[in-house]
Amino acid sequence: MSTLHVRNVPEPLYGNIRRLAQASSRSLSAEVVELLDQAVSEAEQRLRMKELLSEMKANRIRPPAGAPTAEQLIREDRDR
Repeated sequence: MSTLHVRNVPEPLYGNIRRLAQASSRSLSAEVVELLDQAVSEAEQRLRMKELLSEMKANRIRPPAGAPTAEQLIREDRDR
């Protein structure tokens, strides 16, 4: 297992992590690993969602030039 050293952690953040560790009955190191794991999982999920959205935008069907907009079609239907 790899070792990660973190320097210059602000005191308020350190205190918050320490309190979370105590509340979870974990060591400070175990709590930091858990928090990092959660943060990385969430970041990966956001990245997958961005990639999916980009893919969807790239694959969407665009109406041909000069085709009426949805708003125009709705207005036309309501005016009938």
